[in-house]
Amino acid sequence: MAACGMMGRVCKRKEGGVQFLVSFLEGIITFVSPCLLPMIPIYVTYFAAGDEQRAPVVLRNALGFVLGFTIVFVAMGALAGTVGSLLVAHRAILNIICGAVVIFFGLYFLGYIKLDLFRGMDAPLDERHLGFFSSVLFGIVFSIGWTPCVGAFLGSALAL
Repeated sequence: MAACGMMGRVCKRKEGGVQFLVSFLEGIITFVSPCLLPMIPIYVTYFAAGDEQRAPVVLRNALGFVLGFTIVFVAMGALAGTVGSLLVAHRAILNIICGAVVIFFGLYFLGYIKLDLFRGMDAPLDERHLGFFSSVLFGIVFSIGWTPCVGAFLGSALAL
């Protein structure tokens, strides 16, 4: 910023443009990543409520989905500092809890623990209830589930 001299305002605008461009490119790279791109047909089918429907219905459901993951990602950005300092303060107990969770899932994976909780559902998708709010919920679940995949890009965008 010191090199900008009297043109400080112009340099600041250029930096903002670069940050916007970097964030935009990170979003494109995330979208075409191997863990996200194959899921696009599933999302489009969900937005269309399982059948071919009118464009306004698909658009409404898509906007609900985007709103859902936007809520989570904005909340993650807003709470990153606060939650981070809380986690650092309670690091020892958090390590014990996370270790216990890893051991639990390892025993479940090996077959020593049997739970029907992780088996999924056999019920068919009820297309009548696929509306805006279920799309928002789907976006929230998506953002939580795919945070490890988009985390590197999301973290660098939040750092800007």
